[in-house]
Amino acid sequence: MAFDHQTLVAFSKSWGLFYLIALAAAVLVYALWPSNRKRFDQAKNSIFDKDDRPGE
Repeated sequence: MAFDHQTLVAFSKSWGLFYLIALAAAVLVYALWPSNRKRFDQAKNSIFDKDDRPGE
């Protein structure tokens, strides 16, 4: 069974698409998982914890 270039390109494009869709779904689930909400809220507000003000 010989694989030509077009077969390998089609295989790579198909599985690459499935890989990226699965990766995007995993990231979305991780970002929206309820137990991670506190961690993301802390990250959102951490920039304001050590607020540098001019003249201080």
